[in-house]
Amino acid sequence: MSSAAVSDRFDRVRARLGHDVWAAAVVDAAGIHVATNRCTSSDDFELGSITKGLTGLLFVDAVERGEVDPEDRLGDHLRVPDASVGAITLRALSTHRSGLPGMPAGMPTGRRTASWLLRGANPYGDTFEELLSQLPGTKVGRQRAAYSNLGFQLLGHAIAAAAGVPYRDLLSDRLFIPLGLSSAYAPESIDELHSTAVSGRSRFGRPAAPWTGEAIAPAGGVRMSIDDAAALAAALLKGRAPGAAALDPVADFVGPMRIGAAWITVPTKQGDVVWHNGGTGGFRTWLGLNRTRDTAAVVLRARARSVDRLGMSLVNT
Repeated sequence: MSSAAVSDRFDRVRARLGHDVWAAAVVDAAGIHVATNRCTSSDDFELGSITKGLTGLLFVDAVERGEVDPEDRLGDHLRVPDASVGAITLRALSTHRSGLPGMPAGMPTGRRTASWLLRGANPYGDTFEELLSQLPGTKVGRQRAAYSNLGFQLLGHAIAAAAGVPYRDLLSDRLFIPLGLSSAYAPESIDELHSTAVSGRSRFGRPAAPWTGEAIAPAGGVRMSIDDAAALAAALLKGRAPGAAALDPVADFVGPMRIGAAWITVPTKQGDVVWHNGGTGGFRTWLGLNRTRDTAAVVLRARARSVDRLGMSLVNT
């Protein structure tokens, strides 16, 4: 891709995101190209549910290592206090076909949602043990395609338990260190935020508390800089990330989309795009790649307004 074409793409980002704090990257045959606004390329953003894609990589890597089998049941690896939840297979969790709701029955979602909407508070923050204690009474529905934060929380902690380490250590040992992602981490509290942590804002510009917590980590708890997010995208594009087969679709999802281990594939006129997005109280993010065109793109925005269309346009034009 010519320098003029790259510049044109970043001009498009500037026009769409304006004065918000943001960072974007394009990966092509010529290398990695990064642009930022009101931050540096080493400042870290909340990835939100792009973290599920990382958990998908760890899941496939654990299968390849022989530590887990896709047909293992959740109860084989976690002390799940609910038999119906414990009977769900890891395969079903990894493709959002577990039948689980988005949150456990015992979580006070109404109060937390109100606090988040009114004051920008973090609606998560639970420990893993607290998450387990909230599971009794959680109804497991029909195993059909239905997005579930809870499903990926449990999947991540299950594969970590199989490896004998906490989830965030598994992330570091098997993804962050091998890929050289030195800015990436999963903080369990505000006190663990790095000095490079970007502050997010709600859709309407109000300050939003960081989304931290041990329990939520596998579903949405990772922070990362644009430099490292671009390096991750490049590794995925070249197929050299651990568990890279997670990107390959194995089941139908919604409409024309198919799903691998968290990663969604959508057909476009320019070729299939494999992607995941993310959203927290103060951030919206998108990471995707078009292997037909040998391109990838990342958009990190410190404001809760969607960047999905922008990300798709960057990877396809």
